[in-house]
Amino acid sequence: MRPGDQFHVGIVVDDLDRALGDLTESFGYRWADEIHVDQPVQLPDGPTTVEFRFRYSCDEPHVEVIEARAGTLWVPARDSGIHHLGYWSDDLAADADALGAAGYEFEATGDGPDGSPMWSYHRSPNGPRIELVDRAIEPLMAALWSTGTD
Repeated sequence: MRPGDQFHVGIVVDDLDRALGDLTESFGYRWADEIHVDQPVQLPDGPTTVEFRFRYSCDEPHVEVIEARAGTLWVPARDSGIHHLGYWSDDLAADADALGAAGYEFEATGDGPDGSPMWSYHRSPNGPRIELVDRAIEPLMAALWSTGTD
């Protein structure tokens, strides 16, 4: 992973609509279409499904705003508000192993329709959580970011 692979900052908020409105009013963000999905997720203690509701900014650097889900790792981060830094990965398994070797704790992975991981979360003992995102979905994300109207 390199600094150039970092493509978004994720924040988790209690009120998605209010946060989006505040960011638009204060900073002029435009938002891609909302994603609302029940996502199968692998956690250290086993599989589950998490209902996600989130939007990405169309403007760079991209901001991902996720609605909080109590009882999961998707809750607002204390103090800074930054939940994670998102990086493209050309080899999700190898990059996850490298993070593990550097002391990052595995938290979750989300599988695509074919059952292979599309993304994974890793918690640093001393810094920000990292989300690795399979670069193969970059064209889908670029299409999503082009949908913004507000």
